[in-house]
Amino acid sequence: MKKIATALILLSTLSLPAMAEVSVTAPWVRATVPAQKSSGAFMRVQSSTKARLVGVSSPAAAQVELHQMEMKDNMMKMGPVDGIDLPAGQGVNLASGGYHIMLTGLKQQLKAGDTVELNLQVEYPSKKREVVTVKVPVKPINFSAPEGAMPAAH
Repeated sequence: MKKIATALILLSTLSLPAMAEVSVTAPWVRATVPAQKSSGAFMRVQSSTKARLVGVSSPAAAQVELHQMEMKDNMMKMGPVDGIDLPAGQGVNLASGGYHIMLTGLKQQLKAGDTVELNLQVEYPSKKREVVTVKVPVKPINFSAPEGAMPAAH
C-alpha cells in the first residue's frame, strides 16, 4: 500500500506544470498619439537559470523586435538585436537608452490605462524554449520610470 501511495504522489508531480524560470517586473509601454505607429516597451527581466531572450510578439503590433540603443562614434544608434542574455539570477533592464522592445505597425493608438500583451520568447542552453506572456500597462507619453525603480542596466 505504501508503494502505491508513493507511486501516485510521484505520478501526480509529473503532471504539474513546470514553474516559469523567468520573471518580469515593472513592465510598461509608452502611450502614443493617434497617428503614431510605433512605441517602446520597458521592464526588468530575470531568469533563475542562464537563458536568452530571443524574441517577442504581440497582437497589438505587426512587428515586435528586441532593440538596443548605444553610443557609437559620438552618435546614439538604435537597432535590432538577435537576443539578450539573461545571466542566472541577475535582472536585466529593458529601459530607455539601452535594450528595449520596439513595437511597430501598431494596430491602434495606445492610450494610458490600456494593457498590451507581450509574448517573450526565452531560450535555455538546452535549446528548450518557453513563452512568457506579460500583460503590460500603457503609461502616459511623458512617463519615465522613477529613479531607482530599476537598477543600472547590464
